Amino acid sequence: MKAIKKSLLGIFILLLISLTFIYFNQESGSPTKAQDIGPTHRVGNYQIQIKLNPGKPKIGNNRITFSVRDSNGHPLSKVTLEAYAEMPAMGSMQAMREQVNIDNSGAGLYQGEYSLPMNGSWPLSISLQSTEHGIAESLFDMNTSRQGVKLEQATPSKFKTGTEVAEPATKLKALTVNHYRRQLIGVTTAEVICQPLMKTIYAGARVNYDQSKITDITLKYDAWIGKLNADYLGKRIHQGETLFTVYSPDLVSAQDEYLDSLKQSHSAGLRKATHKRLTRWGIALPQIKAIKKRGRTIDYLPISSPVNGTLIEKNIVMGAAAKIGSRLLRIADLSSVWVDGEVYESDLPWLTVGMNAEITLPDLPEHSFTAQVIYIAPALNPQTHSAVVRVQLNNEDGLLKPNMFANMNLQVDLGRRIVVPEQAVIYSGKQRIVFVDKGDGRLLPTKVKTGVRNENMIEVLEGLDYGDSIVTSGNFLIAAESKLKAGLAQW
Repeated sequence: MKAIKKSLLGIFILLLISLTFIYFNQESGSPTKAQDIGPTHRVGNYQIQIKLNPGKPKIGNNRITFSVRDSNGHPLSKVTLEAYAEMPAMGSMQAMREQVNIDNSGAGLYQGEYSLPMNGSWPLSISLQSTEHGIAESLFDMNTSRQGVKLEQATPSKFKTGTEVAEPATKLKALTVNHYRRQLIGVTTAEVICQPLMKTIYAGARVNYDQSKITDITLKYDAWIGKLNADYLGKRIHQGETLFTVYSPDLVSAQDEYLDSLKQSHSAGLRKATHKRLTRWGIALPQIKAIKKRGRTIDYLPISSPVNGTLIEKNIVMGAAAKIGSRLLRIADLSSVWVDGEVYESDLPWLTVGMNAEITLPDLPEHSFTAQVIYIAPALNPQTHSAVVRVQLNNEDGLLKPNMFANMNLQVDLGRRIVVPEQAVIYSGKQRIVFVDKGDGRLLPTKVKTGVRNENMIEVLEGLDYGDSIVTSGNFLIAAESKLKAGLAQW
């Protein structure tokens, strides 16, 4: 029994020593074997491993673990690590981004949580930053239909290992251009960068009436127009102002009935019924009180404006007959106006209600307005294959006139994208070519797939990596020489 106790005590002591050794080893930052949470990826000056939980992402809450080390395998615990999963835009659906909330667990481990609202492809963007090791960015393919993640692109690794991502093979051959010739033809280079990208959609537009602030003046009885004060289009109308007077035999008869009911003290029900009849015909309470006070009918009853605004339609003159329900006048409140832009079908998937739009006027270049999109038409114009996109603008000063021409500029935030200067891209038929500077005077023509443009920058979807050095000027002369030396077939 004593022998067994001594043996157990010895095992316990050895276990305690081992745990102590591991603890101090990690705290001191000395190289330890990377935790087996996934393949090691070289990104800039970092080594990173990623483990998903569950391994195949699912709708709802998910967890993720990052292991971050330097080139020698030391765990790095003072790294600013940011990550997000973003489903690309598809058709009319906008891109969706889900941020990963990350906590530092120490010893180079970082724990994160994220939530996915739907199945599909959710590329994972990761940014690493520290004072000693600099900035590095990477993009991993992540999908709810398969396990784990796959590295798509990353900041080039600064150290050599056997597991680095191999440079894709290409059929195009490098061209050597010495320093003197570079200066002669004005070759300049720049690095491929990853930056926020904005897409600007330009649309022709027109100022229109705010249809929610248009009032029609009609009658609920046949009548004849007496004095007409709303006598010309464009006239400013004030609420309560008399628009015109009307004579109606039915209206005079109704007034007589009301006055008779007032003389019969025992006929409260009749009095109430005749009063209600006048109100149903649109006679205002102050007018009914005036009829009661004077004790006789009003032959030509004044019709008042219910709103402030501008007269934009007039269908009557003095003495004209007015039919029940017909539109006699139309008044528009111009204190606010709509601006309707025509956006082509190809640009509509980028737009959402609530996004900002800038409005400028060709005839008033010193004025510009910013507003939110309040409406996107559900159907296209069959002739132009465009749809109306609408904003509402304050117009208290009356500067904006209906039917004015305008320009609508819509800014779409595309998030962080890999981009190059547009002059770096050479168009060769359906192909897009960029010259990559491989060092030692070697320039490699590389086929790329481009995306959206933003002023002088263009998105690169395939063919280049973040940090690649590319030719930004003089590339047309290099392209001509490259074609002569290598032959046109490879282009």
